[in-house]
Amino acid sequence: MATHLTHHPRSPRPGGPGLKRRQATNAIGSAVLYAASAATVGVLCWVLFYVAEQGFRYLGPEFLANTPPGNPSEAGGGFLNGIIGSLIVVGLATVVAVPLGIGAALCVVEYGGRLARAVNFLTDVLIGIPTIVTGAFVYALWVTRYGFSGYAGAISLALVMLPLIVRATAEILRLVPGELREASLALGVTRARTIVSVVLPSALGGITTGVMLAVARAMGETAPLLLTALGNDLFVEANPGHRMSTLSLQIFSNAITGFRAAQARAWAGALTLVILVLLFTALARLAGRRGIGTSAR
Repeated sequence: MATHLTHHPRSPRPGGPGLKRRQATNAIGSAVLYAASAATVGVLCWVLFYVAEQGFRYLGPEFLANTPPGNPSEAGGGFLNGIIGSLIVVGLATVVAVPLGIGAALCVVEYGGRLARAVNFLTDVLIGIPTIVTGAFVYALWVTRYGFSGYAGAISLALVMLPLIVRATAEILRLVPGELREASLALGVTRARTIVSVVLPSALGGITTGVMLAVARAMGETAPLLLTALGNDLFVEANPGHRMSTLSLQIFSNAITGFRAAQARAWAGALTLVILVLLFTALARLAGRRGIGTSAR
């Protein structure tokens, strides 16, 4: 018996106007996305090239090895104290924020419950708070009792970094396949051991990227440091118990002056800050990839 396939009169025909309309819509949407991506990359490249053009006019060994001159109108000098201060303050903030942020994200994703909902709420609040408010908070609780210091600056930057690390780590942990957790638990491994031995190594690359985004954000922050670390342009200060300069503070203080020499130092400091952020990001991505390879083996 021969079977004849009939075409329903209401079903769309292949190659009909509906297909052409969808193809046109897809082409328009793709063009818009490509244009938006090109505009974003173009603006980013323009900023980087402009900072590099202005910064390389002054950046050199003298800039990296000296502190600013006593008179801001004088040429010469550098931001050695700001570079050292940024590394110390941001390093301390990272030591505080990373374990707290990863632990909070694990609580949200792996355990849940009321505590996880509270952490989610506080993370949303902290992300929306202006950083100057964070600096004022640390000023009221710390600076009024112990004075301006690198420790106060590190606390304020840790509060800036914390919600970013929590949110980024939580999103990465949700991407870890549930089958990995189930397989580990089926072998009799405890949940805590599963998190340490399976979940975290699987998400190491993404967590590292999120941490470096938070570090980059902290490196460029100025407002909270004005109320906490305050700055010190006279000499190199390696003791975080005292007032400390950072690159962002020195860029700000030199850029707002009317002296060309100080503004030139500000451009060189901005370029130094960009180079440091790019360098740390590249090293962190490399370490993250090696960590993933090691855990896989």
